[in-house]
Amino acid sequence: MLNRVVLIGRLTRDPELRYTPSGTAVATFTLAVGRKFKRDETDFIPIVTWTKLAEHCANYLSKGRLVAVEGRIQVRTYETQEGQKRWVTEVVAEDVRFLEKAGSGSSDYAGKSPKNEMHDDKWSDLGREVNLEDVDLVDRSNDDDIPF
Repeated sequence: MLNRVVLIGRLTRDPELRYTPSGTAVATFTLAVGRKFKRDETDFIPIVTWTKLAEHCANYLSKGRLVAVEGRIQVRTYETQEGQKRWVTEVVAEDVRFLEKAGSGSSDYAGKSPKNEMHDDKWSDLGREVNLEDVDLVDRSNDDDIPF
């Protein structure tokens, strides 16, 4: 069996960093990923990162940044305070690659909705097949360095 997902998209908001009671970092953000069907559509995918990766994402990513996320799909349930059962589907990221330098894309998209940005930006071919070996990616061999 295989559960792998690779997504390329833009953050819809700044990552939210929290810590578990045991002190483990967890960051969440939503990724806007375009797809073509009968018309251009955008999916908004919830992403969860843990530990050092969560801290890197919270410190160096912001709304509008283009990233590649690799991980697995997770479906979990929880119970609300009213006793109702809720289902959540999210991507648990094992690797997040920053695909542009800070400031090169986020300011261009301030105030635009992700749906509109898919129609009038220079990334209109977002969603086409990409070979990640051809993209200038971050070297994570030393997690103490700034990841871009």
